[in-house]
Amino acid sequence: MSTLVDMWTATVAGRGSELAVVTPAARVTWSELDTGAQRVARWLRHHGLQPGDRVVLQLPNSAEYIAAYFGILRAGGVVVGLHPGLLPEELDRLIAHSEARWVITTPDQQQMLNSRTGVSALDCVPNGKLQFGADKSDVLPVELEPPVLPQALAQIIYTSGTTGRPKGVCLTHSALVANTWAILECLGLTATDIGLGALPFVYSYGNSVLLTHVAVGARLVLPHDLVFWNRTLDLLQREAVTGLSGVPSTFAMLFEKSNFASREFPALRYLTCAGGALPEEVFHRLRGLLPHVGIHLMFGQTEAGARLSMLPPGDVGDRPRSIGRGLPGMTLRVVDPQGEVVRGSDVGELVAQGPSLMQGYWKDPELTSQVLRDGWLHTGDLACRDEQGYLYIVGRRVDMIKVGAYRVAPSELEEILAGCPGVAEVAVVGLPDPIWGQVPVAFVVPRQGLNPPLSGDVVLEYVSGKIPVFKRPRLVRLIAALPRTLNGKIHRLQLMGLDSLPGPMVSGQAPPR
Repeated sequence: MSTLVDMWTATVAGRGSELAVVTPAARVTWSELDTGAQRVARWLRHHGLQPGDRVVLQLPNSAEYIAAYFGILRAGGVVVGLHPGLLPEELDRLIAHSEARWVITTPDQQQMLNSRTGVSALDCVPNGKLQFGADKSDVLPVELEPPVLPQALAQIIYTSGTTGRPKGVCLTHSALVANTWAILECLGLTATDIGLGALPFVYSYGNSVLLTHVAVGARLVLPHDLVFWNRTLDLLQREAVTGLSGVPSTFAMLFEKSNFASREFPALRYLTCAGGALPEEVFHRLRGLLPHVGIHLMFGQTEAGARLSMLPPGDVGDRPRSIGRGLPGMTLRVVDPQGEVVRGSDVGELVAQGPSLMQGYWKDPELTSQVLRDGWLHTGDLACRDEQGYLYIVGRRVDMIKVGAYRVAPSELEEILAGCPGVAEVAVVGLPDPIWGQVPVAFVVPRQGLNPPLSGDVVLEYVSGKIPVFKRPRLVRLIAALPRTLNGKIHRLQLMGLDSLPGPMVSGQAPPR
């Protein structure tokens, strides 16, 4: 299958009468989804869409999102997924940047968009709902669908912007198909699996969950929201979900915000975690609660289609800090600033080569040339490799904290601090210091119900004997929650706005002079 449209039509042909999507309000088959997709395709073609035109898709995870996604592709368009929670200024900027001619969005956004931007907010999803019935009088005939080539642009995914302004990552049909099948080979996903689609489809991780389930015709269960975690867990149990994918905060919040630890999940077969390192304490709690469940630790970038590597369940217990090895078809190297492979376990930049890499950044050839060089994606992640070839991320070049002549990786500190009793979540950033240039500052979310409450002094005492003085946090700030981007990643730029965050600050020991 060389394109996403090929993948979609093959699944519809083979699994048409089977359930594709389950929500708290609806149960939709693959054939019904495809009817909706063809209606969207017809609407777009009727209104002048030409192959390669961009269409913004701004819907929550839903049957409508999936149908609209593949309707855009069937019409020859390019999907630009944007989160429904974007503020108007950011939404307008991304619509303009992508040069999208149409927006498929929620009813409450349609009128505002038409008045603000001049683009057409589509009425092909009336009242936010598609007709999934048997009547196909308004669908696009297959013979009128334009040919879609593997090298054609399929999607622009705007990165979450945790450390800067979002960038539009351009991914072809062939790149997304290649990454989808590489992930499937690692997970062993089949049509009998049932996945929980809790991650936003508009971002890379959620998009890969969607595409892998479409590829094999596996069912997706879509929760109404993640505000009430116990309601989502009810759905997970009732629908016998076999696969749960999340970022580290997903699993941390399951333990902190729900009765997850008191439930049983006999149908659950696997978990996947990406988007950051899973704290060892959370991993061991998951392992203890779900000994029958395979835990797949995954690593990736939007620029690589989604995933670059995976540590399979059989290896997690021995090396939980590792990101594993490259996915099938993906070559990973650790190189020095000159591009030469480093020796042994030395630290260098992780670079990747394979069929799922992006074409480049939309309308930004200069940045593209900095990241894609001689066929290699320069990830910006600092990594090392052990004797068995397993890779370990030690930080990001842009996140490294420069303490005098020293370099400190926030991820190293976060992993140690996460083991402190009473710490629910933690993030470390470098803040300006008149003497040292920067010093590490830890932002800690205490666990609920602690007696006595967690203090900054306790955190500093815990870390004092575990790392050299120059790496220790200079300050600890206790906060109610870490600021996050819309796809759940820690928003480090907001953390750096120290004065704007409430909560006590505790002085730690200064770095050595």
